[in-house]
Amino acid sequence: MSPCLRVTTLAGTRELPLAPGDPAVPLTTLLARHEMRLNTRCGARGLCHGCEVRLTAGQLQHQTNAAIVGPGPDAEALRACQWHLAAAGGPVGLEVPARSLLRHAPAVVSTFRIGVPWARDPLRSDTRYGAAVDLGTTTVVVVVCELESGAVVGEAADFNAQIAFGEDVLTRIQACTADESAAGRLQRAVAAGTIAPLLAQACGAARIAPADVGVMTVAGNTTMLHLLAGADPRGLGVYPFTPVFLEHRRLAPREAGLVFGDAAAEVHLLPGPSAYVGADIAAGVVATGLLYADGPVLFVDVGTNGEIVAKVGDRLVGAATAAGPAFEGAGLTCGMRAATGAIERLRLTRDPFAIDCRLIGGGPRAIGVCGSAYVDFLWEARRVGLLQANGRFADTFLDQAGGAIVADRFGRRLRVHAGTGHRPVWISEVDIAHLLQAKAAIAAGIQILLEQLQTTAAQVKRVYLAGGFGRHLSREHAIGCGLLPGFTAEQIEEVGNSSLAGAVLALNDRSLLGEMARACAAIETVELNQQPGFEDAFLDHLLLPEPRTDGRG
Repeated sequence: MSPCLRVTTLAGTRELPLAPGDPAVPLTTLLARHEMRLNTRCGARGLCHGCEVRLTAGQLQHQTNAAIVGPGPDAEALRACQWHLAAAGGPVGLEVPARSLLRHAPAVVSTFRIGVPWARDPLRSDTRYGAAVDLGTTTVVVVVCELESGAVVGEAADFNAQIAFGEDVLTRIQACTADESAAGRLQRAVAAGTIAPLLAQACGAARIAPADVGVMTVAGNTTMLHLLAGADPRGLGVYPFTPVFLEHRRLAPREAGLVFGDAAAEVHLLPGPSAYVGADIAAGVVATGLLYADGPVLFVDVGTNGEIVAKVGDRLVGAATAAGPAFEGAGLTCGMRAATGAIERLRLTRDPFAIDCRLIGGGPRAIGVCGSAYVDFLWEARRVGLLQANGRFADTFLDQAGGAIVADRFGRRLRVHAGTGHRPVWISEVDIAHLLQAKAAIAAGIQILLEQLQTTAAQVKRVYLAGGFGRHLSREHAIGCGLLPGFTAEQIEEVGNSSLAGAVLALNDRSLLGEMARACAAIETVELNQQPGFEDAFLDHLLLPEPRTDGRG
């Protein structure tokens, strides 16, 4: 019997026609051919949970060891990149959870605060419109500005199509190391596959065409700018982490794989301080006004990567933390990025035990948990006594939790929502361990930078919390769980997408490019893993603090 494939999503069930050779390709490839792209955020290497599917009928064969699997407990969460249709297995039924589909409209923050005055002196004075781009590892935002007034007249955001090559910068660098042609494919993915359609969408909102846009500024981390420019990123993946360029770079659109504007159109890549503290951070340091503050002040951007800059007087120190993308859901049982259907807020009560969830979009069906709710959980579960300091579930709480906590061969897990269909939403002890490692990396990085400047959290006048995750975070819970240790809510200011803010500033006031270059020259980059106290600080911050009620972590 020839195989056929029926795929069920929240939108319904489709029977996919198969061409010769289709049964032998990975399910991720097969589904992508039918416009059902999965979250292959680890580069389809089976290292994350982004492409999990459920087998409901028929048989699948493993790509590597040729093992056959049918419906049952072992087929509840198969990583689609590792399986293909069994040659003579008959009809195959797959259930694809919404969080595995790369279709969610991302809840990307395109609003920002500009904390410095700026003049009207655009990078190109003979064109009416310009575009500013925040080129993130996970998401990309494009805004179109009317350069006479500096007003944003159109905007668009989406996932970075490079996600298909890997979730973080290291996996994308490794892809280029393994295959020299990958750099070209990565450039096409971000330029033609991401920026170009977003520019067209933003121009449509402004009722203009991409040909009317005469200049573009791009802020992003160093790896992202290398890949857009077509520069070899392999030096960023091995010590001493040598970039091809850090300075402001000017390109013709075609050199960046883009088509817009006239013959004089330009793409300006903003300058960055170092291999792992990039132009997006320099843009934020200027846009928030941190560069001009006496201090002590702190800038924290918790995204796919975690970057920190601290300033006292004339001295600035910066670092990138190896936090990884856990707070964006990568590698977690039911983790996902902020999108419709994600649990974004979570509250626990002890007696009686109950979990109250708020979903993005306000609907009743949760499909996963995003970063802000994970931070809520760390604090709430510690506050009510569900979690011990080490992140394990407290035995004394099990009776109160009742059937909400179950155990399997991977440890214990808590059901936080009924979810959709056959897929409840869980948070496991393994998930908690990943979250504690991410929060410990950020907290230890903050501690080391403040120690470098001989200051403390209590002395910091302002903490600029940047990015979409920062804007939706509960400040109190971030402090309480130890992500922002020792601060008070009053010290923290959410500044939104400061990378985009810097790109907009540079587009409209050319003098701010010089200010960003000055910030890059001033920032002393600290290699955290080479600091004597970092390992001890990291281990200390792996623990959840005792709950406090005075607002200070």
